[in-house]
Amino acid sequence: MSSKVYNSAAEAVVDISDGATLAVGGFGLCGIPDQLIDAVAQSSATNLEVFSNNCGVDGIGLGVLLSQARISRVTASYVGENKEFARQYLAGELEVELTPQGTLAERLRAGGAGIPAFFTPAGVGSPVSDGGLPWRYAPDGSVALASPPKEIREFSGKRYVLEEAITADFALVHAQLGDTDGNLVFNKTAMNFNPLAAMAGRITIVQVEELVSPGQIDPAAVHLAGVFVQRIVHTGPQDKKIEKRTVRQPEGQTA
Repeated sequence: MSSKVYNSAAEAVVDISDGATLAVGGFGLCGIPDQLIDAVAQSSATNLEVFSNNCGVDGIGLGVLLSQARISRVTASYVGENKEFARQYLAGELEVELTPQGTLAERLRAGGAGIPAFFTPAGVGSPVSDGGLPWRYAPDGSVALASPPKEIREFSGKRYVLEEAITADFALVHAQLGDTDGNLVFNKTAMNFNPLAAMAGRITIVQVEELVSPGQIDPAAVHLAGVFVQRIVHTGPQDKKIEKRTVRQPEGQTA
């Protein structure tokens, strides 16, 4: 079996081409696969469709690809920290599907588990289920494309909406520790969407801070099995960014 370990992020993402779909881990700037995203930004791939909890912030994470107009569609649950995202969306340059956060997580997990769709109570009785959410605006501010209504069914007297699973051509994820077989360990809250995105990718590429040989990770400590991982890049410690810095004023001073 050929090695899963690649020499560089650029080598690992080289076949991500125009129109590819990407499931990307991270939450805000926590646990984002920053070096893999930067490698995609240095490639020529464009018209990308992204599935991610959010789209980074201006100039960091997926915000890098946004600023280069390389993303054509985003499925996310939160987008409030990115001004360029808002500008592109409202100008009709970016198609956006907003979905409840738990629903997005389960859509990714279901895709990796081979479950095509599932019913959930989240969003029932709202535009999430009834349709009409603006997916894309026209340049004049009118709605060019709205979300369609979804199937509703009743189980034990309660209404549920049908949500389809997500699979992507590639998944980009970050882990603190991995072995050369692809078994991964995530660091605390940096676990967030990373294992879910990894499951949803047909080709999953992971950047790891520490890379070890098979057998050096206690099997009971593995968060994601190597069967879900196809490519590994050893990137070393991550240069962690703070998404929003909040500090307390020194006593006696006002803001």
